[in-house]
Amino acid sequence: MPGEYAKVTEDWRQENFVLAVSVIYYLHDKEEQPDFLFPWLFQLLRHPNGNIRHAAVKMFCIELGPLTAHVRFPRHRPGLYGKLKREDANRILFSLFMSLHEHMAIYWEPAYKKYKYIPTLPSSPYKSGQLVLSRFEELCGRKFVERLIERVHTHALNPSPGFDLLLN
Repeated sequence: MPGEYAKVTEDWRQENFVLAVSVIYYLHDKEEQPDFLFPWLFQLLRHPNGNIRHAAVKMFCIELGPLTAHVRFPRHRPGLYGKLKREDANRILFSLFMSLHEHMAIYWEPAYKKYKYIPTLPSSPYKSGQLVLSRFEELCGRKFVERLIERVHTHALNPSPGFDLLLN
């Protein structure tokens, strides 16, 4: 999909392409490449068109549901990511967590300090990142996110962390 999207030149066609993909993308092969869309979705989060960013937020949020199922329901196997190991899912979640924070650091502006709630932020790549991160935190829970934050600090010191520790 990202390759086909790159061929689209007109803004309105890009918007239509992304909106169409946001409706049908769930058909991709999650078991072979569970995270293949994420680099493209991050590219879309940076797009100047708010409708395209909104579609990316929507796709991120939908994708996070099954990817975080093992966190929310530790005794059950995740349905859509059935063959994905917990450690692999945690690795993807850790990568997403890091990438979301990097994204927001790039797009942060001091003017955002005056906003108390995410919905009141002006439409921007920063707000789109915040929307995805808030859904991420909602699905994973505070305890898991705190472990990710600890892992971020450990990762800075040791770039090959054991992701199995996240579930202990």
